[in-house]
Amino acid sequence: MSKNRLIYLPLGGAGEIGMNAYVYGYGAPGKERLILVDLGVTFPDMETTPGVDLIMADVSWLVENRDRLEAIFITHAHEDHVGAIGRLWSELRVPVYARAFTAHHARRKMEEAGQDPDEVITAGAYPEKIEVGPFKVAFVPISHSIPESAGLVIDTPAGRIAHSGDFKIDLDPGVGEAFDEAIWREATGGRVRAFMCDSTNVFSPKPGRSEAELGPEITKLVADAPHMVVATTFASNVARVKTLAEAGQAAGRSVCLLGRAMRRMIEASVDTGVLTDFPKTVTPEDARDIPRESLMLIVTGSQGERRAATAQLSRGKYLGLEMKEGDTFLFSSKTIPGNERGVIRILNAFSEMGVDIVADDDRYHVSGHANRPDLERMHRIVGAETVVPMHGEHRHLREHAKLAKANGFQSIVAVNGAMVDLTGATPHVVEHIEADRVYLDGKVIIGALDGIVRDRIRMALNGHVIVNAIIEDDAALGDPWVEVMGLPEVGESRAPLVDVLEEDLGQFLGRAGRKTLADDDKLEEELRRIARKVTQDEIGKKAEVTVVISRLEE
Repeated sequence: MSKNRLIYLPLGGAGEIGMNAYVYGYGAPGKERLILVDLGVTFPDMETTPGVDLIMADVSWLVENRDRLEAIFITHAHEDHVGAIGRLWSELRVPVYARAFTAHHARRKMEEAGQDPDEVITAGAYPEKIEVGPFKVAFVPISHSIPESAGLVIDTPAGRIAHSGDFKIDLDPGVGEAFDEAIWREATGGRVRAFMCDSTNVFSPKPGRSEAELGPEITKLVADAPHMVVATTFASNVARVKTLAEAGQAAGRSVCLLGRAMRRMIEASVDTGVLTDFPKTVTPEDARDIPRESLMLIVTGSQGERRAATAQLSRGKYLGLEMKEGDTFLFSSKTIPGNERGVIRILNAFSEMGVDIVADDDRYHVSGHANRPDLERMHRIVGAETVVPMHGEHRHLREHAKLAKANGFQSIVAVNGAMVDLTGATPHVVEHIEADRVYLDGKVIIGALDGIVRDRIRMALNGHVIVNAIIEDDAALGDPWVEVMGLPEVGESRAPLVDVLEEDLGQFLGRAGRKTLADDDKLEEELRRIARKVTQDEIGKKAEVTVVISRLEE
């Protein structure tokens, strides 16, 4: 009989920042009982995923082994940890456990996707433990940039696992629980086989700073501003939104929240009891009638999102409110790599308006992730035999593994799809699972390898030609006609591109033999080849070509 083993399998979040999905399993090889930790999304960009709405981990392996899956545990309410729960739950159909604030957001995700929100179960914090299959799981409070974040302590017959979730060491986070070393020492006390640990800020050499440090600086900035103040931050950073609102209140300004995501987060925080004393706010309608020097707006869109309030203000009015010369705009946030272009576009738009911009200033933002010295401290607190880096690009994981080894811990770099056996003295990869991604494209989930997005990119790069031809009795009926999209009207020959295409395609049809004209596949191939050659010769691009052959039958 096969010996039981303890496995770890990241399906997302290991080798990238975002789209977190981590599997743990215990049992006989190939028959392990499984749990899934987090089910998040990452966001598309116009260069690599045009038109896509969301990107999620491909859970095909889990679906194939659904009869072995016991439950899903969500560590916190950031989109890259909970965002896919509504879209992918229908394929997995197991209970979802989360703390109250996170459960509130998970239920909304389920409702929006037409799933039963009652499948999300509210769990208490450590020392409460949830028993599913061979696992006993506890949510251990930890500080992060969103309320009620938690790491997990997972007890199995083969030993204890600690899973950090996203975290920082903050003794005064403002909203949500402060980091409590004693609780973590107690919850992980004894032999911890492996510690799966956040790697985001492994390259940041200084100890992390507390959210509480920002209050005085933000308060001074808002008080000194001569005209209207607008500030943006991550909507989920409830503590920061509260700090900004309190700064506005202290300066005698009316505070207005702009953006659905921000209002939702504050409402959820109040509903679940994590926020009890948020300053009074005014509606956008009332804000229009308040003198500018007595108004502060707190808005969504710190990452340059085109439809968020920040971008809307940069393009003109939003809900009747607008920026003017001498106003102050504060980015109380850090630009996530990949979003720079959108943010810079907004900065320049505000600059042209004469708005005073405050951005990329550490006085007004602190990270929600542990820096290098804090990672080392967490390694010592947990005291695991092995540190397994997660939540990071490959360079983060590799550097984190080096750091752990330098301090006397075993470590292994496990990227998405690498199944790690944690049972023996030395963790090792035993299998590689296909761990790709899927796209939410409108209302439909499509595979990354389906070719849909690839075709969309090719059309965007090369333009599109539609060739129409009518065939009767294996002979061309009249000339072909052409439509073009995304291509110049005139090419190198100075003649209209459509005329050149139709001329060359018509000549081919006029001399083509009956055998070619009778074979749709061969005819389509030749018409496509000629159209691509013409566009290459005329404009230097081989266009994407669609051929429509219509046959008139007696």
